[in-house]
Amino acid sequence: MPKTYPVSLILSRRPCLVVGGGGVAERKVLSLLACEAKVKVVSPTLTQTLREVAEKGEISYRQGEYETTDLEGIFLVIAATDRDEINRRVAAEAMARNMLVNVVDDPPHGNFYVPAVVRRGSLQIAVSTDGKSPLLARKIKEELEERYGPEYGLLVDLLGEIRHDILDNTADPRKRRDLLTAILDDQVLQLLARGELEQAKERVINAYHRGRSEP
Repeated sequence: MPKTYPVSLILSRRPCLVVGGGGVAERKVLSLLACEAKVKVVSPTLTQTLREVAEKGEISYRQGEYETTDLEGIFLVIAATDRDEINRRVAAEAMARNMLVNVVDDPPHGNFYVPAVVRRGSLQIAVSTDGKSPLLARKIKEELEERYGPEYGLLVDLLGEIRHDILDNTADPRKRRDLLTAILDDQVLQLLARGELEQAKERVINAYHRGRSEP
């Protein structure tokens, strides 16, 4: 299998197509909605959850079999039916139009894989084996979930706020770099690893104010 290039796609308000309406398609739809994508689903049937989502207007739904015209205006495609011939047709037609397309459970027929991801707010840790062993990726993900708890996402939010302030209010590139380095040291990570979120946040804030006061 070819080597892959890891990226984090911004899908907010981007039109995405999911072909399929079963449990796998449901998971894909929900993950796309979490990224604020505009999701279109094409399938003869839907799970109860997808029906409810469609009734709320959170996705657009066309009942029926996939047609080539479903690709019009689409940015990203996920083929998630239980029929290989349909999934491969979707992939072939999407790739012929230079679209991003993932084929669930048959990734070599698409042009991108979806990694196993640990999500802690804005912190995302992705694990990929280039499609060679999804099971290994999942097991590593489970280990990472135990290692990195929700407190890491909360710290990321604080670091993001401080970084934004530094970039906006520190003109000197060298001081800016020093400040960004100072706010996150090994002690902060050690505190976080012990579950001492408030102490970690306090150390970050103190380092920031101390750095700002230095000439």
